[in-house]
Amino acid sequence: MSRIHVEVERAIEARPEDVYAFLADYSDKHSTILTSNFVDYTVEKGGIGAGTVIHYRLQAGRREREYHMQIEEPSKGRVLLERDTGSSLVNTWMVSQGANKRQSKVSVTTEWEGSSGMGGFFERTFAPMGLRSIYTQMLDRLAQSLTGSSAAPAG
Repeated sequence: MSRIHVEVERAIEARPEDVYAFLADYSDKHSTILTSNFVDYTVEKGGIGAGTVIHYRLQAGRREREYHMQIEEPSKGRVLLERDTGSSLVNTWMVSQGANKRQSKVSVTTEWEGSSGMGGFFERTFAPMGLRSIYTQMLDRLAQSLTGSSAAPAG
């Protein structure tokens, strides 16, 4: 088995506290940036930040996988951790100060223990490409929601 790591980052013209509040609102706001790859998204418990529990199915390529995620805030106001209860998969959303006080640097990272053998080869080869595409779309939607602009800022 090998550890698989996928990361996408971009600058967004919004204050870090506004970006974090948006991402931490799993009941109303976070779901608005999900792509059509996310099916049957539901909030099972909580809804804002730590203690929230969400459930969804992720369709990517010809595969579909069910996730039951528990939300943690190891660094409140900066880091949201989504930990799957049924696998080693962990999504991490990080929000930090950008080039100025009205800009944020946002990254989403996913890590998990990949399969071995031929299946693992295809997982290591194709899953990161698919997830990068999904996360890029999600960050574009986040920027659109917060700024009304879909274009990535220069710099």
